[in-house]
Amino acid sequence: MNPSHCLGVAIALASPLAQANDWLTCTALTDDAKRLACFDQKAKQFADPVALQAPPPEPAVVDVLSAKPPEPEPPVVTAAQRADAQPSEITRFWDLEHATSRDTFELRAYRPVSLSFTGGTPVNRQPTTPAPGHTAASPMPYQPGEIKLNLSVRTKLVSGLLRRGDDPLRDSLWFGYTQQSHWQLFNEPLSRPFRSTDHQPDLTYVFPHFISLPGGWTYRMTGVGVEHQSNGQSLPLSRSWNRTYLIAAADKIADNGDRFTLQARVWNRMGESEGQDDNPDMSDYVGRGELIGRWSFDTGVGEDAVLHTLAATLRHTLRANGRGSAKLEYLRSIGRADSGLRFHVQLFRGYGDSLLDYNINRTALTAGLSLVDW
Repeated sequence: MNPSHCLGVAIALASPLAQANDWLTCTALTDDAKRLACFDQKAKQFADPVALQAPPPEPAVVDVLSAKPPEPEPPVVTAAQRADAQPSEITRFWDLEHATSRDTFELRAYRPVSLSFTGGTPVNRQPTTPAPGHTAASPMPYQPGEIKLNLSVRTKLVSGLLRRGDDPLRDSLWFGYTQQSHWQLFNEPLSRPFRSTDHQPDLTYVFPHFISLPGGWTYRMTGVGVEHQSNGQSLPLSRSWNRTYLIAAADKIADNGDRFTLQARVWNRMGESEGQDDNPDMSDYVGRGELIGRWSFDTGVGEDAVLHTLAATLRHTLRANGRGSAKLEYLRSIGRADSGLRFHVQLFRGYGDSLLDYNINRTALTAGLSLVDW
């Protein structure tokens, strides 16, 4: 393929339609050579989504007087090239396209796996709920500073239930498990206990979409699921609930390569008998819905690239009491941008930092390391 032909293909791939449609763009090309080049380009992007496909530098010209070649100019990456090198994060995360999906029963990350230090306002030293027999007998001498451990994995159980065959999109069913522990590592007088550990298995069905929205956004998927969350403790500290939920997600790739995602989720608590309900007012504190926004951008090129992510999570009870929580996060890649290792800072304010603290309004600052996207 001659250089002019390559340049034409690159310009075609950098168009807004290519940015929005990812792999589907290639299937729309009628020219065999262009379609093959399109798939080759997308395969490179999926293998290394952070690496930018910069044009090669011009050959060095030897300075006859000094007999030394001049310093090569650094490659210039246009905004269109930067944007085109970033596939949809939602599509990759949920395997929405058949061409880029991975195998079933393959263990993957779900929410960040992290180890961090957290401190803030005093923790809940005498947990209580309106349910009889669910109030601790006496306050515990817990310290506000502790270690927070997050473990979260998932696997795809089934793919192509409704969308199969030649359809380029795929629906799927997923099982996930998340565990969050608060460890009083520095509390030697209390023998360094785990103050609280929450267990959260869930089952999620995801149906893909490809709907263009105003402002360059693309509606990617709708999901439904069921989730159980409990802290595995006996009375009076037992806390648990079950809920069904609905998810909707969209994303946008800007001309400068920045990636934006929005995910909305609403849930409904499944009823329990009065004698079995550990926390009857859970939804009035933790909330009934959430909105998550993420902005990811990179600085540098190639091996020097650094990936940055800013995220905000807002939860609300969807009632007049206005309770809920707000969470702000910043993640920065360590080492290679695609390694998954991140420096992670989080500021939390509100209810539900843990199940044991579901009805305590707390402010907590957390800093540590996270492993994501593996």
